[in-house]
Amino acid sequence: MSADRSTGVPDGSTAGGSARQSGAELLRGLTAAGLLMSAVVHFELWAQGVDEVPVIGPLFLLNAVGGLVIALAVLTWKHWLPAVASIGFSVLTLVAFALAVTVGLFGSNEVAAGVPQLLAGVAELVALVCAVALLAVGVRSRVR
Repeated sequence: MSADRSTGVPDGSTAGGSARQSGAELLRGLTAAGLLMSAVVHFELWAQGVDEVPVIGPLFLLNAVGGLVIALAVLTWKHWLPAVASIGFSVLTLVAFALAVTVGLFGSNEVAAGVPQLLAGVAELVALVCAVALLAVGVRSRVR
């Protein structure tokens, strides 16, 4: 398999390389889609009044902006770092939600039911699973 000299990223000129590259691109797209869905849900909730909740309001806006930035990085930068950032983003968001539902987070308690909660939860799980798979594909292709 040959690689682009400027980036070192495989160009997929062999059959196995092409399939691996297609799989990596699919994983990149799914990771970014999950991150963007989570970002949209958090921004929508922020715009609907969460912005007035102390501490949680700014964190929802930070989550929306962070999800957008990481999704763009996943799509445009073929490096392991955006995948790791995606994993961190997804894990931290899911843990924060679990804490908000169980014991409360910064004085705010959340319910586990609702369309926004379901959408964000599924989106973050998709981003997490696909980012882990993207890292695995990248590591496996470097080992060969």
